[in-house]
Amino acid sequence: MSFKKVLGLALIGATALLTQATAQEKSIKIALEGAFPPWNTTLPSGEMAGFEVELSRNLCERMKIKCILVQQDWDGLLPGLSLGKFDAVMDGISITDERRKVFTFSIPYAQEPNGFITDKDSPLAKLPGDGKIYNLDKNEAEAIKIIDELKPYLKGKTLGVQTSTTHSRFIEKYMPNFANIKQYKTTPEHDLDLAAGRVDLIIADRSIFRASLETPALKNFKQTGPMFVGGIIGSGVGVAFAKGNDELKAKFDQAIKEAIADGSMKALSEKWFKVSNTPEL
Repeated sequence: MSFKKVLGLALIGATALLTQATAQEKSIKIALEGAFPPWNTTLPSGEMAGFEVELSRNLCERMKIKCILVQQDWDGLLPGLSLGKFDAVMDGISITDERRKVFTFSIPYAQEPNGFITDKDSPLAKLPGDGKIYNLDKNEAEAIKIIDELKPYLKGKTLGVQTSTTHSRFIEKYMPNFANIKQYKTTPEHDLDLAAGRVDLIIADRSIFRASLETPALKNFKQTGPMFVGGIIGSGVGVAFAKGNDELKAKFDQAIKEAIADGSMKALSEKWFKVSNTPEL
């Protein structure tokens, strides 16, 4: 075999390996819970759908990266990210100072306050601060004042919350002895108990309880009392990465900026949440 032919075959082989390596570099795994509607949910067919499912595909198309969506229970999302099981997590995860110590986050792609829902006929249906949003970063004292006003209303009541969330940490920090706390693995589970009267109210993102209130089981329920943003609730919702994955973060940041700027983010938000929760650039 001539030297030129050997060299040609070597170049072809090297090109094939380079192409394969490039393809591998442009394929990432994004983990979602698949049980957090309308952010993400699992259809009867087993396929995932929701705001973050469509958004992830939109962002990956902009980045020219192949996305592999991986379903993972909530309590395994961030631990799995730490172990390198996936490259990113999108699951309505609030960006907090505590989480920033362990993970890297993209710029926010959503901003949602938390709040309470209860039966329309409940004594809790008109709590102090009803419908007002309090910012824990800008005026924590004002927020604490309205939280203190809730205490006599919640005494002896049962409050449902999803475990290991900013909402559960909010309760632990600001409302530790206000009510009997019942924690749930998923939001649909606490919705079922609310509908069945096993809890008196639940706390969740506004987008979550809006979706819940559209279900037949909770048609007689409503948002009640104050809502909160900032502080332990977080500075928006972002994509989570392992520490040091700055290159992937930069790509997502740029894609998120583009999706906000051209209105795609707003359109997806309004499709799944019925209102825009798109952050300002």
